[in-house]
Amino acid sequence: MKFSHPEADIFTPDGTPPEQALARTTHLSVVAHQDDIECMAHEGIAACYERPGRHFTGVVVTNGAGSSRTGRYASFTDAQMREVRRQEQRRAAEIGKYNLQVQLAHPSASVKAAGDAGVASDLRILFGRTRPEVVYLHNPADKHDTHVGVFLRCLEALRSLPPESRPRRVLGCEGWRDLDWLLDADKVVLDAGQRPELALPLLAVFDSQIGGGKRYDLAIIGRRAANATMFNPHQTDTLTAATWAMDLTPLVADEKLSVRDFTQGFIDRLRSDVAARIAALSHNTQGI
Repeated sequence: MKFSHPEADIFTPDGTPPEQALARTTHLSVVAHQDDIECMAHEGIAACYERPGRHFTGVVVTNGAGSSRTGRYASFTDAQMREVRRQEQRRAAEIGKYNLQVQLAHPSASVKAAGDAGVASDLRILFGRTRPEVVYLHNPADKHDTHVGVFLRCLEALRSLPPESRPRRVLGCEGWRDLDWLLDADKVVLDAGQRPELALPLLAVFDSQIGGGKRYDLAIIGRRAANATMFNPHQTDTLTAATWAMDLTPLVADEKLSVRDFTQGFIDRLRSDVAARIAALSHNTQGI
C-alpha cells in the first residue's frame, strides 16, 4: 500500500500489516485535519473499541501545517508542526485502539483544487480496498474550505467505484458549523456518549491545538452535551452526548444528483418549517 506523497504515514497500533488492516475495516472516517476524526466520529471509534470483528480506520488527508499556533508552539515552523500533529494523531489511534491510521500529508491547497492526481489516487486506493459498513465524512454545509474540499474529493472517489462497491451508509458530520439547524427529520443522531472514558483523552492528546489557542476539548464535549439536551423540548434526555450528521448516501449512490441542490434542500426545508410555524401561531395578528 503506497500513497502519492513521500510524507504519507501508515500506522497500525496492533502491528497488523496495513493491507490486511485496510481490508478488514468496518468503520471508516476520512477527514481534513488531525483531530477531526476525534471531533466527528466518536460514535464509530466507540462502536469498534475492543469489539471483535469491528475495526475503525481513520484517514487524515492534509498535513496540518497551517494550524493556528500560540504559546509554546508560536515559534514552530510548518515542518515542526507537521511532525507534532502526525505524532499526536498516532497517539490518538493508540488510545482509541484504531485498526489503522493513515495520514496522506497533502497540502490543503491540493485538496481544495479539483483534479489533483495524487489526492484522487490515494482516495481511490482507500475506498476501493475497504468495504465499510459506515463512512464518516465532513458535510457539504461546513464553513471550512478545506473540510468541504476533502468532502468533495471523497465524493468523487466514491462515485468512481462500481455501484456494488460503494458503502451502504455515508454520513456528513458537523464540524465548522454545527448541524443543529437541520430539521429533526433530517438529522442522523450519532450517540457520542458511548465509551465516555475515551471522549476527553482522545481530544486532549492534540496539545498543539489546545495549547496553541483552540480549546477543542471543551468545545466538542460541550457541543455533544448540548445536542443531547436541546434535541427535543418535550421529552427528557435519552442520550448523554450526541453528534448530528447528514445522510450523504443518496449523493454517493446517484452521481447525477447535484451536491449544491442536495445541500440546498436541507436549507429550504428549514426555511419552510420556520415560516409555517410562525404562520400557524400568529393567528392573523397584524404586522406579523
